[in-house]
Amino acid sequence: MNTPDHQYTGLILVSGVDSPGITEALFQTLAPFAITVLDIEQVVIRDRLILTALINLDPAHADAIDEDLNACAGRLSVDIATSFQRQSGDSIAAKTGLLHVVALSEAISPRSISHIASAIASVGGNIERIHRTASYPVTALEFTVSGVEQEKLRKELLPVSTNTGIDIAVSPGGLMRWAKKLVVMDVDSTLIQQEVIELLAAKAGAGEKVREITEAAMRGELDFAASLRARVKLLAGLPESVLIDVQKEITLTPGARTLISTLHKLGHSVAAVSGGFTSVIKPLFQELGISLYRANTLEIENGVLTGNVTGSIIDRAGKAQALREFAAQEGVALAQTIAIGDGANDLDMIAIAGLGIAFNAKPAVREAADSSVTAPYLDSVLYLLGISRDDIEEAGATRK
Repeated sequence: MNTPDHQYTGLILVSGVDSPGITEALFQTLAPFAITVLDIEQVVIRDRLILTALINLDPAHADAIDEDLNACAGRLSVDIATSFQRQSGDSIAAKTGLLHVVALSEAISPRSISHIASAIASVGGNIERIHRTASYPVTALEFTVSGVEQEKLRKELLPVSTNTGIDIAVSPGGLMRWAKKLVVMDVDSTLIQQEVIELLAAKAGAGEKVREITEAAMRGELDFAASLRARVKLLAGLPESVLIDVQKEITLTPGARTLISTLHKLGHSVAAVSGGFTSVIKPLFQELGISLYRANTLEIENGVLTGNVTGSIIDRAGKAQALREFAAQEGVALAQTIAIGDGANDLDMIAIAGLGIAFNAKPAVREAADSSVTAPYLDSVLYLLGISRDDIEEAGATRK
């Protein structure tokens, strides 16, 4: 007799070459019996079907069900295995507090999966499900995990990511995973492939000097505000028309348009914060539909750059403050914000965001971030958020 605390269940496993009508025939075979379907999952990989179903049944019907399923298997030319036993209600109930671990790489080896699974098991986690969310331009696998706290699992997976070269992110499950997000990204060497100030410096013949100062600042060896003023000083005397020339030299990071258009179509907010200059990158923001942005302002007098910046400088603290203000403006909790950056100037906003992502970043940023992306495609970030390649295609985003 079945009770709420204990139920007699049957686990059915179907495998074989996929063809139309297999699922229909299976459940048509079960239909005459007093059965309740408790769980079901089906997947097709390289034309091979794997279907599992958990049913509640009368123990007296187990032999008859098994006999009918064997006959069904013969008609369909598939394998059907069954297992019947009494289970507690707790073991059948849907699990809560699940975590999602996303592994991202251009190539994922069996050894890498073994290391990930070992790390999960070592902290008491159990893998409930694994499925692929993307196969190009990178492979993304998502592990659904139970039985472990998020931060504990994240720390255990950090050395796995470092040793295997696979990008790994851990995020909580539940309804809030699909809540509205605010994605705030750095611009230079993140949204775009260049450093704007270096493009300007090349026009002034000061490229090498500015590049040295920029690298030191991004490594955190120099105060950003002081380094910015020192670099801008070297631009004094450039005609304002140079700004338009530099705008034409800017190229987006591969996948940037796909990332932004997908997020917008799914109802999320996108913002940009830059230690660069509004007069150069504002047209790009307008083209991409980014209305939330902060950047520095170059002082221009009589059509010539003076070598000074005006207003507040967008440094580490400025970027973090912008993230807070944008989140409040969009009605998004800080826990639902994502910050993406590559340099020391991004550390504060990465620290306060719900998910901080280091994108092809300096070592100090990778160590501080919750996750990192080393693939050269900015839309890879979508997979870390639980958005699959199919979701992207359905949203109508064309990869650019």
